[in-house]
Amino acid sequence: MVGCFLVLEDGTVLEGAGFGHQDTVYGEVVFNTGMTGYQESLTDPSYRGQILVMAYPLIGNYGIKEGYQQSGGVHVRGFVVREACDEPSMMYGGGTIDGYLRENSVPGISYLDTRELIIKIRQHGTLRGAITSSEDPASLVEKLRSMPYPYESNLIAEVSPREVTRYDEGKRFTVGLIDCGAKEGIVRDLRSRYNVIRFPHDTPADAIIDSGVHGVMVSNGPGDPSHPEIMSTTIKNIRAVADSLPLMGICMGNQLTALAFGGKTYKMKFGHRGANQSVIYNGKVYITSQNHGYAVDPVSLEGTGLVAEQFNVNDGTVEGLRHEELPVFTTQYHPEASPGPTDTSFLFDRIGEMMEACQ
Repeated sequence: MVGCFLVLEDGTVLEGAGFGHQDTVYGEVVFNTGMTGYQESLTDPSYRGQILVMAYPLIGNYGIKEGYQQSGGVHVRGFVVREACDEPSMMYGGGTIDGYLRENSVPGISYLDTRELIIKIRQHGTLRGAITSSEDPASLVEKLRSMPYPYESNLIAEVSPREVTRYDEGKRFTVGLIDCGAKEGIVRDLRSRYNVIRFPHDTPADAIIDSGVHGVMVSNGPGDPSHPEIMSTTIKNIRAVADSLPLMGICMGNQLTALAFGGKTYKMKFGHRGANQSVIYNGKVYITSQNHGYAVDPVSLEGTGLVAEQFNVNDGTVEGLRHEELPVFTTQYHPEASPGPTDTSFLFDRIGEMMEACQ
């Protein structure tokens, strides 16, 4: 391991030990409260542009193993842990977190007080930060304060596929997936129930409708849902599609759907990232997996036809919407989990019921 620093825009400098790839990287520093699922988090496209801090103190103990990835590579810009295990359990036969980050050219830093860091983020909100093992930390503070936030870029365009992909599973119904950075867990759960056509995020509405799909899902993804380029493409297309086909949105898909119908979103202080968020829905409480830094403004839904029907138990933020007339519903959390509890996986069947009803 090498000497390494995590530098924050407020002037905080935390010293630790570097692992993974050695480089200087910049990003928005966020934290995840999950006790497991570090590989899924590293490969979740929704973390694009962010430096991820894990609240659980020991990371890498069950290794890195084929099959847990949620995309083709690591999307976080940097990884912060209390302790990186360099000898994972032989029971699972996985590789090391150090080797995995090296393979994906992502730097990590360990042996710093992640509790102190997470308390700071909770008190002050997400901060721009840098990980470096080669530059003077003091020189990076002013650079951080003047750099744009990652979400000012069109991050969805960076992670969305460039071409249409078809999965013919021999099922009765076909779902069109508007891929804004979809996790493979979502694709897996859809393919277990339906044929799937995976579309780039900016695919015109007419092309989606004319493809013959029976319903549409809008996936998770990174960045600001109200980014101007997304407003002029994806959001416009979602509104047009929703007039013709049943529609379900997950995470970013929830926010984009709200915007498509005239609602508004806002940036949260530090977001929800973890596998233990409680949501109340139809009088029951479900434990859900979440990864988002934006939320839907419930006041803005008046007159849109959308109704908030699910709420976060801890802070009351909107966790799901339904339309009063159209076959449209959304969740802010991830019913596919990956990682986390599968309490709400039944929601993948709900869009099937909507497609059935529209036949």
